[in-house]
Amino acid sequence: MLTLNYRDTRPIYEQIYDGLRRLMLTGAIAPEEKLPSVRELAAELAINPNTIQRAYRELEQAGYIYTVSGRGAYCAGLERAATSRRSELLRQLESAARELHLLGCSEEDAAARLRAAWHAPEEEDCK
Repeated sequence: MLTLNYRDTRPIYEQIYDGLRRLMLTGAIAPEEKLPSVRELAAELAINPNTIQRAYRELEQAGYIYTVSGRGAYCAGLERAATSRRSELLRQLESAARELHLLGCSEEDAAARLRAAWHAPEEEDCK
């Protein structure tokens, strides 16, 4: 299911977050499918349960999973995750636009960069 790379410079919880997110986006974890419990996954990966808990918390904040008290964590499905992530990214874009304006960047330059990024081929880690 998940593999960790101890040579990776990213924290373990980020690797777990990315791995689970990738599994959900590719359909390996189906919408409404129950995820392993924090303790089960911690035992399987031989890491501290707090690390798994942090990854699950981040996934829930991003809208990829939801928890049911006493029952566990479930895959939220792509529509719910996409809506949440889209809102978050638009807030970041708005914040970046305001800061660029304050730093003297022209609207035309910012729009040109956005258009170029929009039409650029996807990077491999964005798939």
